[in-house]
Amino acid sequence: MHDTLPLLKKTPFPALRRAQLDTLQVNLGYKCNQSCLHCHVNAGPNRTEMMDADTMALIPQVLAARGLGTLDLTGGAPELHEGFRDLVRSARAQGVRVIDRCNLTILFEPGQEGLAEFLAAQGVDIVASMPCYSAANVDKQRGEGVFDLSIAALQKLNQLGYGQAGSGLLLNLVYNPQGPSLPPGQQALQADYKRELLAHFGIVFNELYALTNMPIQRFGSTLVSKGTFDGYMDLLKSSFQEQNLAGVMCRNTVSVDWQGWLSDCDFNQQLGLPLGTTGLQRHLRDLLSSGIDEQPIRVAGHCYGCTAGQGSSCGGALEH
Repeated sequence: MHDTLPLLKKTPFPALRRAQLDTLQVNLGYKCNQSCLHCHVNAGPNRTEMMDADTMALIPQVLAARGLGTLDLTGGAPELHEGFRDLVRSARAQGVRVIDRCNLTILFEPGQEGLAEFLAAQGVDIVASMPCYSAANVDKQRGEGVFDLSIAALQKLNQLGYGQAGSGLLLNLVYNPQGPSLPPGQQALQADYKRELLAHFGIVFNELYALTNMPIQRFGSTLVSKGTFDGYMDLLKSSFQEQNLAGVMCRNTVSVDWQGWLSDCDFNQQLGLPLGTTGLQRHLRDLLSSGIDEQPIRVAGHCYGCTAGQGSSCGGALEH
Protein backbone atom coordinates (compact mmCIF):
# COMPACT_ATOMS: atom_id res chain seq x y z
CA MET A 1 0.00 0.00 0.00
CA HIS A 2 1.51 3.32 -1.10
CA ASP A 3 1.32 6.18 1.42
CA THR A 4 -0.18 9.16 -0.40
CA LEU A 5 -0.14 11.61 2.54
CA PRO A 6 3.38 12.97 1.79
CA LEU A 7 2.22 13.70 -1.76
CA LEU A 8 -0.96 15.39 -0.57
CA LYS A 9 0.88 17.57 1.96
CA LYS A 10 2.82 19.16 -0.90
CA THR A 11 -0.38 20.62 -2.33
CA PRO A 12 -1.71 23.77 -0.59
CA PHE A 13 -5.44 24.30 -0.14
CA PRO A 14 -7.45 27.36 1.00
CA ALA A 15 -7.91 27.76 4.76
CA LEU A 16 -11.26 26.62 6.20
CA ARG A 17 -13.02 27.05 9.52
CA ARG A 18 -15.85 25.08 11.07
CA ALA A 19 -19.42 26.33 11.25
CA GLN A 20 -21.96 24.87 13.72
CA LEU A 21 -21.59 21.15 14.36
CA ASP A 22 -24.77 19.19 13.60
CA THR A 23 -23.63 15.71 12.52
CA LEU A 24 -21.62 12.99 14.23
CA GLN A 25 -20.19 10.60 11.64
CA VAL A 26 -18.95 7.44 13.34
CA ASN A 27 -16.85 4.66 11.84
CA LEU A 28 -17.79 1.56 13.85
CA GLY A 29 -14.99 -0.56 12.40
CA TYR A 30 -13.16 -1.60 9.25
CA LYS A 31 -14.58 -5.10 8.90
CA CYS A 32 -16.65 -5.48 5.73
CA ASN A 33 -18.04 -8.31 3.64
CA GLN A 34 -16.61 -6.65 0.51
CA SER A 35 -13.25 -5.30 -0.67
CA CYS A 36 -14.06 -2.56 -3.19
CA LEU A 37 -11.37 -1.06 -5.43
CA HIS A 38 -12.46 2.53 -4.71
CA CYS A 39 -12.67 2.06 -0.91
CA HIS A 40 -10.89 4.92 0.85
CA VAL A 41 -11.06 2.99 4.15
CA ASN A 42 -9.28 -0.12 2.84
CA ALA A 43 -12.02 -2.16 4.51
CA GLY A 44 -12.47 -5.89 4.02
CA PRO A 45 -13.42 -9.26 5.54
CA ASN A 46 -10.03 -9.67 7.23
CA ARG A 47 -10.02 -6.34 9.10
CA THR A 48 -10.50 -6.74 12.84
CA GLU A 49 -10.67 -3.12 14.09
CA MET A 50 -14.04 -2.57 15.83
CA MET A 51 -15.24 0.07 18.32
CA ASP A 52 -15.31 -1.13 21.93
CA ALA A 53 -18.35 -0.93 24.20
CA ASP A 54 -17.06 1.98 26.32
CA THR A 55 -16.51 4.18 23.28
CA MET A 56 -19.84 3.13 21.81
CA ALA A 57 -21.58 4.19 25.03
CA LEU A 58 -20.24 7.74 24.60
CA ILE A 59 -22.10 8.29 21.33
CA PRO A 60 -25.64 8.87 22.71
CA GLN A 61 -24.14 11.04 25.47
CA VAL A 62 -22.35 13.27 22.96
CA LEU A 63 -25.44 13.54 20.78
CA ALA A 64 -27.33 14.88 23.78
CA ALA A 65 -24.53 17.08 25.15
CA ARG A 66 -23.97 18.87 21.85
CA GLY A 67 -27.61 18.84 20.73
CA LEU A 68 -26.76 17.08 17.47
CA GLY A 69 -29.50 16.15 15.04
CA THR A 70 -27.82 13.47 12.90
CA LEU A 71 -25.83 10.29 13.56
CA ASP A 72 -24.12 9.01 10.40
CA LEU A 73 -22.91 5.41 10.76
CA THR A 74 -20.22 4.04 8.49
CA GLY A 75 -17.47 1.42 8.32
CA GLY A 76 -16.50 -1.07 6.84
CA ALA A 77 -19.98 -2.40 7.06
CA PRO A 78 -21.30 -0.74 10.24
CA GLU A 79 -24.04 -3.36 10.58
CA LEU A 80 -21.39 -6.00 11.35
CA HIS A 81 -20.73 -4.37 14.73
CA GLU A 82 -22.58 -6.34 17.40
CA GLY A 83 -23.74 -3.10 19.04
CA PHE A 84 -25.11 -1.55 15.85
CA ARG A 85 -28.79 -2.17 16.53
CA ASP A 86 -28.67 -1.05 20.16
CA LEU A 87 -26.91 2.16 19.11
CA VAL A 88 -29.55 2.84 16.46
CA ARG A 89 -32.35 2.28 18.97
CA SER A 90 -30.72 4.63 21.47
CA ALA A 91 -30.20 7.44 18.95
CA ARG A 92 -33.70 7.14 17.51
CA ALA A 93 -35.17 7.22 21.04
CA GLN A 94 -33.48 10.62 21.40
CA GLY A 95 -35.15 11.83 18.21
CA VAL A 96 -31.86 11.82 16.30
CA ARG A 97 -31.85 11.12 12.57
CA VAL A 98 -29.76 8.01 11.84
CA ILE A 99 -28.05 7.35 8.51
CA ASP A 100 -26.79 3.86 7.68
CA ARG A 101 -24.13 3.77 4.95
CA CYS A 102 -25.06 0.36 3.64
CA ASN A 103 -23.37 -1.74 0.95
CA LEU A 104 -26.68 -3.59 0.30
CA THR A 105 -25.17 -7.09 0.15
CA ILE A 106 -24.84 -7.02 3.95
CA LEU A 107 -28.60 -7.66 4.11
CA PHE A 108 -27.95 -11.26 3.02
CA GLU A 109 -24.95 -12.02 5.23
CA PRO A 110 -25.31 -14.79 7.86
CA GLY A 111 -26.33 -13.25 11.16
CA GLN A 112 -28.01 -10.26 9.51
CA GLU A 113 -31.45 -11.81 9.26
CA GLY A 114 -34.13 -9.19 9.85
CA LEU A 115 -31.72 -6.28 9.30
CA ALA A 116 -33.80 -4.64 6.57
CA GLU A 117 -36.94 -4.94 8.68
CA PHE A 118 -35.10 -3.45 11.68
CA LEU A 119 -33.89 -0.44 9.68
CA ALA A 120 -37.41 0.19 8.39
CA ALA A 121 -38.98 -0.14 11.84
CA GLN A 122 -36.50 2.36 13.27
CA GLY A 123 -36.97 4.81 10.38
CA VAL A 124 -33.26 4.77 9.50
CA ASP A 125 -32.18 6.62 6.35
CA ILE A 126 -30.22 4.32 4.03
CA VAL A 127 -27.38 5.57 1.84
CA ALA A 128 -26.48 2.61 -0.36
CA SER A 129 -23.48 2.05 -2.60
CA MET A 130 -24.53 1.37 -6.19
CA PRO A 131 -21.70 2.40 -8.53
CA CYS A 132 -23.67 1.67 -11.72
CA TYR A 133 -26.96 0.30 -13.02
CA SER A 134 -25.19 -2.33 -15.15
CA ALA A 135 -23.97 -5.68 -13.81
CA ALA A 136 -20.57 -5.62 -15.54
CA ASN A 137 -19.50 -2.29 -14.08
CA VAL A 138 -20.67 -3.06 -10.54
CA ASP A 139 -19.06 -6.50 -10.41
CA LYS A 140 -15.80 -5.09 -11.83
CA GLN A 141 -15.58 -2.53 -9.04
CA ARG A 142 -17.08 -4.49 -6.14
CA GLY A 143 -16.72 -8.21 -6.90
CA GLU A 144 -18.43 -11.04 -8.78
CA GLY A 145 -22.14 -11.37 -8.01
CA VAL A 146 -22.42 -8.09 -6.10
CA PHE A 147 -24.77 -6.56 -8.67
CA ASP A 148 -27.39 -9.30 -8.42
CA LEU A 149 -27.32 -9.21 -4.62
CA SER A 150 -27.56 -5.42 -4.65
CA ILE A 151 -30.61 -5.55 -6.91
CA ALA A 152 -32.26 -8.11 -4.63
CA ALA A 153 -31.51 -5.91 -1.61
CA LEU A 154 -33.00 -2.82 -3.25
CA GLN A 155 -36.12 -4.75 -4.18
CA LYS A 156 -36.43 -5.95 -0.58
CA LEU A 157 -36.05 -2.41 0.72
CA ASN A 158 -38.69 -1.18 -1.74
CA GLN A 159 -41.09 -3.84 -0.45
CA LEU A 160 -40.61 -2.45 3.05
CA GLY A 161 -41.43 1.06 1.85
CA TYR A 162 -37.96 2.46 1.25
CA GLY A 163 -37.88 4.93 -1.64
CA GLN A 164 -41.66 4.88 -1.95
CA ALA A 165 -43.48 8.21 -2.08
CA GLY A 166 -44.99 9.20 1.26
CA SER A 167 -43.35 6.40 3.27
CA GLY A 168 -40.83 8.62 5.03
CA LEU A 169 -38.20 5.90 4.48
CA LEU A 170 -35.33 7.46 2.54
CA LEU A 171 -33.26 5.34 0.17
CA ASN A 172 -30.41 7.23 -1.49
CA LEU A 173 -27.85 5.62 -3.79
CA VAL A 174 -24.15 6.43 -4.22
CA TYR A 175 -22.21 6.51 -7.49
CA ASN A 176 -18.40 6.45 -7.70
CA PRO A 177 -16.47 6.71 -10.99
CA GLN A 178 -14.64 3.61 -12.18
CA GLY A 179 -11.26 5.34 -12.30
CA PRO A 180 -9.39 8.68 -12.14
CA SER A 181 -12.15 10.92 -13.48
CA LEU A 182 -14.75 13.27 -12.06
CA PRO A 183 -18.32 11.99 -11.77
CA PRO A 184 -20.79 13.19 -14.41
CA GLY A 185 -23.51 15.69 -13.57
CA GLN A 186 -25.51 14.35 -10.64
CA GLN A 187 -28.99 15.31 -11.86
CA ALA A 188 -28.58 13.80 -15.33
CA LEU A 189 -27.02 10.64 -13.91
CA GLN A 190 -29.82 10.35 -11.35
CA ALA A 191 -32.37 10.46 -14.15
CA ASP A 192 -30.51 7.63 -15.92
CA TYR A 193 -30.42 5.53 -12.74
CA LYS A 194 -34.12 6.05 -12.05
CA ARG A 195 -35.10 5.15 -15.61
CA GLU A 196 -32.92 2.05 -15.90
CA LEU A 197 -33.55 0.60 -12.42
CA LEU A 198 -37.29 1.09 -12.74
CA ALA A 199 -37.53 -0.28 -16.28
CA HIS A 200 -35.42 -3.39 -15.72
CA PHE A 201 -35.92 -4.20 -12.03
CA GLY A 202 -38.93 -2.20 -10.81
CA ILE A 203 -36.71 -0.35 -8.32
CA VAL A 204 -37.38 3.17 -7.02
CA PHE A 205 -35.22 5.38 -4.80
CA ASN A 206 -35.06 8.97 -3.61
CA GLU A 207 -31.78 10.56 -4.68
CA LEU A 208 -28.46 9.63 -6.25
CA TYR A 209 -25.23 10.98 -4.72
CA ALA A 210 -22.36 11.30 -7.21
CA LEU A 211 -19.10 11.18 -5.24
CA THR A 212 -15.55 11.87 -6.36
CA ASN A 213 -12.97 9.17 -5.63
CA MET A 214 -10.39 10.37 -3.12
CA PRO A 215 -6.64 9.91 -3.86
CA ILE A 216 -6.04 8.09 -0.57
CA GLN A 217 -5.81 4.53 0.76
CA ARG A 218 -6.66 1.74 -1.72
CA PHE A 219 -7.67 4.05 -4.59
CA GLY A 220 -4.77 6.44 -4.05
CA SER A 221 -2.29 3.57 -3.86
CA THR A 222 -3.63 2.21 -7.15
CA LEU A 223 -3.09 5.60 -8.77
CA VAL A 224 0.52 5.65 -7.58
CA SER A 225 1.12 2.10 -8.86
CA LYS A 226 -0.26 3.00 -12.28
CA GLY A 227 1.63 6.30 -12.49
CA THR A 228 -1.59 8.31 -12.69
CA PHE A 229 -1.58 9.98 -9.26
CA ASP A 230 -0.15 13.31 -10.42
CA GLY A 231 -2.50 13.45 -13.39
CA TYR A 232 -5.52 12.85 -11.18
CA MET A 233 -4.40 15.55 -8.75
CA ASP A 234 -3.97 17.95 -11.65
CA LEU A 235 -7.55 17.18 -12.73
CA LEU A 236 -8.90 17.85 -9.22
CA LYS A 237 -6.97 21.10 -8.83
CA SER A 238 -7.86 22.42 -12.28
CA SER A 239 -11.55 21.70 -11.59
CA PHE A 240 -11.59 23.55 -8.24
CA GLN A 241 -14.70 25.69 -7.65
CA GLU A 242 -14.35 28.23 -4.84
CA GLN A 243 -18.10 28.37 -4.19
CA ASN A 244 -17.99 24.72 -3.07
CA LEU A 245 -16.00 25.69 0.03
CA ALA A 246 -19.15 26.87 1.80
CA GLY A 247 -20.82 23.45 1.60
CA VAL A 248 -18.06 20.95 2.38
CA MET A 249 -19.03 18.37 5.00
CA CYS A 250 -16.14 19.17 7.37
CA ARG A 251 -17.76 22.49 8.28
CA ASN A 252 -20.69 20.90 10.17
CA THR A 253 -19.65 17.23 10.61
CA VAL A 254 -17.02 15.63 12.81
CA SER A 255 -15.61 12.20 12.02
CA VAL A 256 -15.04 9.62 14.78
CA ASP A 257 -12.79 6.61 14.22
CA TRP A 258 -13.28 3.15 15.74
CA GLN A 259 -11.17 4.15 18.76
CA GLY A 260 -13.10 7.38 19.36
CA TRP A 261 -10.49 9.80 18.00
CA LEU A 262 -11.79 12.85 16.13
CA SER A 263 -10.91 14.10 12.65
CA ASP A 264 -12.35 16.88 10.53
CA CYS A 265 -13.68 14.39 7.98
CA ASP A 266 -13.70 10.72 7.11
CA PHE A 267 -10.86 11.21 4.63
CA ASN A 268 -8.62 12.92 7.18
CA GLN A 269 -9.41 10.06 9.54
CA GLN A 270 -8.08 7.54 7.03
CA LEU A 271 -4.95 9.65 6.54
CA GLY A 272 -4.33 9.69 10.30
CA LEU A 273 -4.86 13.46 10.55
CA PRO A 274 -6.32 14.55 13.90
CA LEU A 275 -9.01 17.20 14.30
CA GLY A 276 -7.94 20.79 13.71
CA THR A 277 -4.52 22.26 13.06
CA THR A 278 -2.81 21.92 16.46
CA GLY A 279 -1.73 18.34 15.91
CA LEU A 280 -3.18 17.34 19.29
CA GLN A 281 -5.57 14.40 19.32
CA ARG A 282 -9.06 14.96 20.68
CA HIS A 283 -11.40 12.16 21.69
CA LEU A 284 -15.14 11.67 21.49
CA ARG A 285 -15.35 12.10 25.28
CA ASP A 286 -13.97 15.65 24.91
CA LEU A 287 -17.19 16.65 23.16
CA LEU A 288 -19.09 16.00 26.39
CA SER A 289 -17.63 19.18 27.87
CA SER A 290 -16.60 21.41 24.96
CA GLY A 291 -17.61 22.11 21.36
CA ILE A 292 -15.53 22.64 18.23
CA ASP A 293 -17.48 25.35 16.39
CA GLU A 294 -15.43 28.00 14.55
CA GLN A 295 -12.18 26.03 14.88
CA PRO A 296 -9.78 25.76 11.91
CA ILE A 297 -9.98 22.67 9.71
CA ARG A 298 -6.96 20.61 8.68
CA VAL A 299 -6.62 20.66 4.89
CA ALA A 300 -4.32 19.12 2.25
CA GLY A 301 -4.36 18.25 -1.44
CA HIS A 302 -7.11 15.65 -1.18
CA CYS A 303 -9.56 18.43 -0.24
CA TYR A 304 -9.69 19.29 -3.94
CA GLY A 305 -11.68 16.06 -4.30
CA CYS A 306 -14.57 17.67 -2.39
CA THR A 307 -14.42 20.98 -4.24
CA ALA A 308 -13.75 19.97 -7.85
CA GLY A 309 -16.46 20.45 -10.46
CA GLN A 310 -19.95 20.07 -9.01
CA GLY A 311 -18.44 19.32 -5.61
CA SER A 312 -18.65 16.13 -3.58
CA SER A 313 -19.74 15.39 -0.04
CA CYS A 314 -21.42 12.65 1.97
CA GLY A 315 -24.68 14.22 0.79
CA GLY A 316 -23.75 14.22 -2.88
CA ALA A 317 -22.92 17.12 -5.21
CA LEU A 318 -22.53 20.45 -3.43
CA GLU A 319 -24.05 22.52 -6.24
CA HIS A 320 -27.17 20.33 -5.90
